[in-house]
Amino acid sequence: MGNFTGMVVGVTFWVAVVAVVVLPVYFKYLERGRMHETLRVAIERGQPIPPELISAIQSATARIPPGPDRDLRNGLILLAWGLGFVGLGYGLWYGLMSVNDIAAYVSGGCVAGFGAIPGLIGVAYLVLWALRRGRTARA
Repeated sequence: MGNFTGMVVGVTFWVAVVAVVVLPVYFKYLERGRMHETLRVAIERGQPIPPELISAIQSATARIPPGPDRDLRNGLILLAWGLGFVGLGYGLWYGLMSVNDIAAYVSGGCVAGFGAIPGLIGVAYLVLWALRRGRTARA
């Protein structure tokens, strides 16, 4: 019975990964293909392209241009990721303390330490944002 439960948990995990990561990318790909087909047919028939369609294409591909605002956004997102891993490490440490002290310290410390990677990259982005912002304000 335990082996079956482990298999169900594993399959459920990968189904969730596919549902959250792969399916949205696939549906966006299909939508883009339909939009390109619509544009191709309209151009072949000599019909004018509606401004709404052009604005929809531009908004779908719009990204924050490189600069201070992009650094701020990236820095805050990565800092939040790092803090999330630190919180997960604390939760593992707290939860495993009742089972085994060594396992609690190793598990919690490793996960929290892993959170330092995106967290420190986020801090670097925030420093870049502060330096660029100060430079553009003086110029």
